[in-house]
Amino acid sequence: MTQNTEIANTQQLSFQDFKNEVLKDYRTARISRECSLLGRREVLTGKAKFGIFGDGKEVPQLAMAKAFQNGDFRSGYYRDQTFMMAIGKLTPQQFFAGLYAHTDIDIEPMSAGRQMGGHFATHSLDENGNWKNLTAQKNSSSDISPTAGQMPRLLGLAQASKIYRNVEGLEKHTNFSINGNEVAWGTIGNASTSEGLFFETINAAGVLQVPMIMNVWDDEYGISVHARHQTTKESISEILKGFQRENESNGYEIFVVNGWDYVQLVDTYNKASQIAREQHIPVLIHVKELTQPQGHSTSGSHERYKSKERLEWEQEFDCIAQMRKWILEFELENEDGETLKFIDSEEDLINIEKEAKKEVSKAKRDAWSAYTDEIKNEVSEAITLLDSIAQKSNNGSFITKYKNDLAAIAEPIRKDILVAARKSLRYLKDEDFTEKVTLQNFIKSSINKAAVKYSAHLLSETELATENIAAEAPTYASEKNIVDARIIMRDNFEAILAKHPEVLIFGEDAGYIGDVNQGLEGLQEKFGELRVSDTGIREATILGQGIGMAMRGLRPIAEIQYLDYLLYALQIMSDDLATLRYRTFGKQKAPLIIRTRGHRLEGIWHSGSPMGGIINNVRGIHVLVPRNMTKAAGFYNTLLEGDDPGLVVECLNGYRLKEELPTNLGEFKTSIGVVETIKEGNDITIVSYGSTLRIVEEAAKDLAQVGIDVEIVDAQSLLPFDINHDTVKSVAKTNRLLVVDEDVPGGASAYLLQEIVENQNGYKHLDSKPQTLTAKAHRPAYGTDGDYFSKPSAEDIFEKVYEIMHEANPAKFKSLY
Repeated sequence: MTQNTEIANTQQLSFQDFKNEVLKDYRTARISRECSLLGRREVLTGKAKFGIFGDGKEVPQLAMAKAFQNGDFRSGYYRDQTFMMAIGKLTPQQFFAGLYAHTDIDIEPMSAGRQMGGHFATHSLDENGNWKNLTAQKNSSSDISPTAGQMPRLLGLAQASKIYRNVEGLEKHTNFSINGNEVAWGTIGNASTSEGLFFETINAAGVLQVPMIMNVWDDEYGISVHARHQTTKESISEILKGFQRENESNGYEIFVVNGWDYVQLVDTYNKASQIAREQHIPVLIHVKELTQPQGHSTSGSHERYKSKERLEWEQEFDCIAQMRKWILEFELENEDGETLKFIDSEEDLINIEKEAKKEVSKAKRDAWSAYTDEIKNEVSEAITLLDSIAQKSNNGSFITKYKNDLAAIAEPIRKDILVAARKSLRYLKDEDFTEKVTLQNFIKSSINKAAVKYSAHLLSETELATENIAAEAPTYASEKNIVDARIIMRDNFEAILAKHPEVLIFGEDAGYIGDVNQGLEGLQEKFGELRVSDTGIREATILGQGIGMAMRGLRPIAEIQYLDYLLYALQIMSDDLATLRYRTFGKQKAPLIIRTRGHRLEGIWHSGSPMGGIINNVRGIHVLVPRNMTKAAGFYNTLLEGDDPGLVVECLNGYRLKEELPTNLGEFKTSIGVVETIKEGNDITIVSYGSTLRIVEEAAKDLAQVGIDVEIVDAQSLLPFDINHDTVKSVAKTNRLLVVDEDVPGGASAYLLQEIVENQNGYKHLDSKPQTLTAKAHRPAYGTDGDYFSKPSAEDIFEKVYEIMHEANPAKFKSLY
């Protein structure tokens, strides 16, 4: 529904205050537009790699900024520069620092140059990695480029407010919420609403009834593709009309507003904010009739796909042009009969526009100087060093050429410095003098500095880094209490929930029935539906709930029912969660715990073994593969004391096996990144994990009967793997290595082999070729026979080990075949 508004309803301000606010907004819009225009030129001249800007969306973002309050969160996309400027979180110089990829977090606070421009973030953590008071600042979760990828996280950011308002025990968490009054604001382009993540999130937010405001910036195109090819009825608000709340039913409040109408926008955003903030009702704002003056990005021109009529319309209805026209034409008669105006003449606006150009031009120059001066100093140091080396080296002419080539580069980058230095070093391989050592140290120092600039903060580097948390063994009663292993999980989760009011567990079937394996049996009844809850079948937004809530100080445990279903959420895990700390240079975190189960499952779709794909897509998340429920419970306890995200893969066929119930539930801890030798042996080391270990143990008993003594190492943790390098100690003893895995060939087994043979230098100790034994290249066929002929069996393991020993001692171990 379109909202009609009178000026008097926009704000309860004096006319002078209103006038000042309007002109300030116009100035912000002009500054943002000038940044876009000048930013495009910087890309086209080669000073920046790529540009994607927010021109054409300035005015609605000004309105959104007015309704955005301290404690609120934005989860948006790469057009929101005006909004960030309006809330005071982005300066023009910072805008250009991002465009140039300046690697100083103080100068480029969005990502320290790790993301292209247009990706915005605020700092949730201080210099020590501790939470700041998020209610005292305006917050933006760090953007990602994948279209609609910001949507799942948005759901969690909004749900956190509902949790803080309604869950007892969180009253002291005042750094994160004030009675759940915070709104999560999402932004997206109209074309990206075609993505499944958008619809999944919209549906979930309507079910959960959380304070989320979804803003759709609609300029009728998705790159070059018109809305008629994107959206049914060419309108997202039209096709979502069924979500409109009626007669107190759950649903959305839906607004449609023209993106060039400043007054209408301000009124709409104020109304939307009040509804979401006070009533915790989600809102959709469809902002239509927007433009994209420079096209989608610097990679193309919109004149190629827009008609002459469309381009003429865009020029007239450019939101800044319409705001300018409104300011010029505005007149209001007060009670005394005086005519009130925003400006005396057009010259006033022209002056604002000129000042905006000057400010942006200066910001661009200052940003470029800050970026290049630092590098030029390093260039000068390298040239001086190479010059002194050239004078002493027998190959001085070659080194002089590299020095001169470096000096001739008008706009050098650090790559140019190291290319010259490293190539010069090659000519010194047969020479020894002091300057050579200086050059070696210069190169090493430069690479070490680059490691901080480009590789730091993949995981926590604070005192809460999960790898630093010491193990604590389970304790047991004097009289053994043997139970189904699921009881250990259930009782440990109960201890966790009782100890930590900020912990929430949710997923498909996780609530009422206590998960499909009864690991949460009865816990919803004890702790309530908000802390132990069921969700719809929507894995991506289950992950998103967890990410968003973890970013606001809660400790969610998001359950994905089976490991294979993780593929539905893998993009969100990989692009958002795994990169969050890295892409913010350690200024944001989401210590989400993901719970799932797999291993040794029977059938194509429940094979439970895509580990190679997972571990190579989620660097930045711990991947933990416990062999039993006691180990798994210990991992949950460890993760909750740290501040890194983690994935725990429980053994599906282990819930009914018997284990002894510990007495220190919620307290014992399994170390992350530490292997465990579960059987000593002398002839060969077998490394495996999860349920496959039980098959390895079975095979080891059979091998012992023919005189082969196997040592079994449980990896326990794939990311990271064996930080103490204990596996190589086993290989040094046995001189042989077999990695057994139920993943496809070249998957997790290949990763483990590289870790042991290459990174741990295990090759030095091998008397036989290191080998892997994996599942077949396909997924397992259904049924027990399908499993037997698809994945490594005890017989497969026996024969593989026997074959290795036959090669080593054919006289003792005669060939089986």
